[in-house]
Amino acid sequence: MLQARFMREGCPNCEHFLRLQGSLDAIQECTSQVYEGLITLAQPKESWVAKWQRLDGYLPGVYAVKVIGQLNDDVIQNVEDAGVRYIPRDGSASNDDT
Repeated sequence: MLQARFMREGCPNCEHFLRLQGSLDAIQECTSQVYEGLITLAQPKESWVAKWQRLDGYLPGVYAVKVIGQLNDDVIQNVEDAGVRYIPRDGSASNDDT
């Protein structure tokens, strides 16, 4: 998704609880420009790669395999308060966390 569109529309997977739309501060707090690898998902519900990366509940799109950086504790709390299980994408999650 282009940056201008992301700013205008927010995140299609998490807008309802992160409220990124129109907020450069929130976008910078919740995203990273530093990542390793990309996965393009056309049919996340049917993809074994999506299941393996725990992206099978996401919308079709392009996703990072590993993200450098961590979310602030208050952002993680907002995610969990929305009923979404937070699993870090920075490589710090153990198999017990998944």
